[in-house]
Amino acid sequence: MSNEEDIEDLREQKLQELQDRADDGDQAEAQQARQESAEAQKKAMLRQHLTDGARKRLNTVKMSKPEFGEQVEQQVLALARSGRVQGRIDEDQMKELLSELKPDSKSFDVKRR
Repeated sequence: MSNEEDIEDLREQKLQELQDRADDGDQAEAQQARQESAEAQKKAMLRQHLTDGARKRLNTVKMSKPEFGEQVEQQVLALARSGRVQGRIDEDQMKELLSELKPDSKSFDVKRR
């Protein structure tokens, strides 16, 4: 009988391990779902506040400089949330915003004598 009890204990342990793994998987899935939802919400807000030209320009910037593109996106979203965006941001306004947020590039003037 002790052998059957041992087998039963092992089954219970295995079942508990499987349940723990399932709980961990559920948490990971929930986290991923939250991230996807936040990303979809961000895209919807950008679509609402940017014209097609401005979105294309922002996407181009994100392709070449991902960190800077994310920074610009966050700035646009912050402006939209605070209500400081009247209408939609067009391509010219996006150019202006990009130039304002762009880190100062160091230029070297070489003068020859």
